[in-house]
Amino acid sequence: MGKAQNPRRVAENEAMAKVRMLRTSPQKLNLVAAMIRGKKVDKALNDLTFSKKRIAQDVKKCLQSAIANAENNHNLDVDELIVAEAYVGKNLVMKRGRPRARGRFGKIMKPFSELTIKVRQIEEQV
Repeated sequence: MGKAQNPRRVAENEAMAKVRMLRTSPQKLNLVAAMIRGKKVDKALNDLTFSKKRIAQDVKKCLQSAIANAENNHNLDVDELIVAEAYVGKNLVMKRGRPRARGRFGKIMKPFSELTIKVRQIEEQV
């Protein structure tokens, strides 16, 4: 008697996680996202754990969330997951400033980003 179920936004063998309002520029975040694209999830988690980039810990948290969604919500096997997509979008930009010489004003932009990670289950080739 309830409402009809919404159609899934991802395929049957995929799961997704999204993080909004990450305090870094999309360009810097995309460098970290490119590092994990197409890798198996355990290798990607290792790369993020030992990365020197500050934002890598937030990306790792998003990847762990996508893995948990795959396991708990979609009954996918964690050992067969790869990072199918990892893409970055722009979010708001806080505009700040600093007074400069001769009455001028130096703009300081503080950008925010958002990150979407999709993991896909692939069958092992034996």
